[in-house]
Amino acid sequence: MAKITDRQMTAKPVSSDKWLSDVAIWGHGSLVARITPSGERLFYFRYSNSNGERVTYPIGTYSRDGLEGTMTLAEAGQRAKELAGLHKAGTRDIREHLAAEEASRIAARDAEIARLASEKVAIEAEQARQVARKSVRELFEHWAKVDLINRKDKGAEVRRMFEKDVLPFLGNLAVADVKKGHITEVTDSMLARGVNRAAKIAFSLMRQMFRFAVDRDLIEYDPSASIRKAKIGGKDVERDRVLSDEEIRTLAKLTPDAGLLPSTEAAIWIALSTCCRIGELLGARWEHLNLKQSTWLIPAENSKNGKPHNIMLSSFSVQQFERVQRLNRTSAWCYPNTDDSGPVCSKTVTKQLGDRQRQPGQGVMTNRSAKAKALLLTGGKWTPHDLRRTGATIMTALGVLPEVAERCLNHTEENKVKRIYQRHSYTKEMADAWYRLGDHLGQLTSVNTEPQSM
Repeated sequence: MAKITDRQMTAKPVSSDKWLSDVAIWGHGSLVARITPSGERLFYFRYSNSNGERVTYPIGTYSRDGLEGTMTLAEAGQRAKELAGLHKAGTRDIREHLAAEEASRIAARDAEIARLASEKVAIEAEQARQVARKSVRELFEHWAKVDLINRKDKGAEVRRMFEKDVLPFLGNLAVADVKKGHITEVTDSMLARGVNRAAKIAFSLMRQMFRFAVDRDLIEYDPSASIRKAKIGGKDVERDRVLSDEEIRTLAKLTPDAGLLPSTEAAIWIALSTCCRIGELLGARWEHLNLKQSTWLIPAENSKNGKPHNIMLSSFSVQQFERVQRLNRTSAWCYPNTDDSGPVCSKTVTKQLGDRQRQPGQGVMTNRSAKAKALLLTGGKWTPHDLRRTGATIMTALGVLPEVAERCLNHTEENKVKRIYQRHSYTKEMADAWYRLGDHLGQLTSVNTEPQSM
């Protein structure tokens, strides 16, 4: 039988299939070529199977130059000899044998892919375990960069609390090693100091941080999850301290001799006469005040509910702001910090007032005011927030509708239906409420309403 040549393989096709044959190993199969009418040039291996049936098994496509995905005549001949050798060695069912080999190869490949995937999972799990070995201090810094940075103060107050009360206990522990007992050790220490509310806040913040870690697969579970917040320092008691008219009269007499900064003294009366939050006042900028028009805008970024709040200032309030302005008119802030790079800390006034309300038996605090009892009132300790509550209470006592007083406090309406459908601004009613409050305070504090030289 003549050998197949490239000349034959490159001949022009005819109207029917043209077959060429070349014995690979006599009696064990041949290389067969087929040229179709459409010009396809295909190679086959022809052999007899175990049932004596003749099988024509495709092995490739011809190309003189052996282009990618094709075979030269020599390569086809070599492949045919390999298959004929397999047939001679006793494997008669070539097609089935090759199919089984391919299935075995695919199975082996899939097994290797699965093994590599399993190794990758194990490596990633180990990496996750190593990440979880990061310290609580490192977790806190991660949390601060991702979450706390979005808060109004960029997380400064949370950082202060953690540096003081949490990280000294937990900072060097691996996150994965933190247990319930470690967390209660922090809160128990704070409760022992009598700062129950601060302990609750610290616990809530720790829970937020550990849930942040769970969400990022840094740990598998939140170690604070089984601790009930109500068990930390007992049930919260809502403050209801309101200063009486007599206490306000007394306060007006006490403040000039209490050793307060003049701006702090003014802050007491501004908070009481506007019902603002002390943090909103201490963060105020002169650009948001127009004392000639008696207006103060608390911008959205300064208000607790994230909504701007317009306050109509009474003459009483304007006089107090004028006191502050004489002191700090050159700054952009009404209450600038020492280097004028921003507002003072929101705790400044609260601390000054607290230092001057030490109870009998409590000594003077180191490096704090010597006038430890200068602002004690008969009704007990009071805070800047109590002034806000007192102002709103006086408003309602003067005949202001509770709904208007709530607007003056810049509270968000809790009833969703009212929020959506009741759109009356109450601007005039609120202005009248602030004016009534200011007049009343002016009468109570007549000894202290005139502008004073600083």
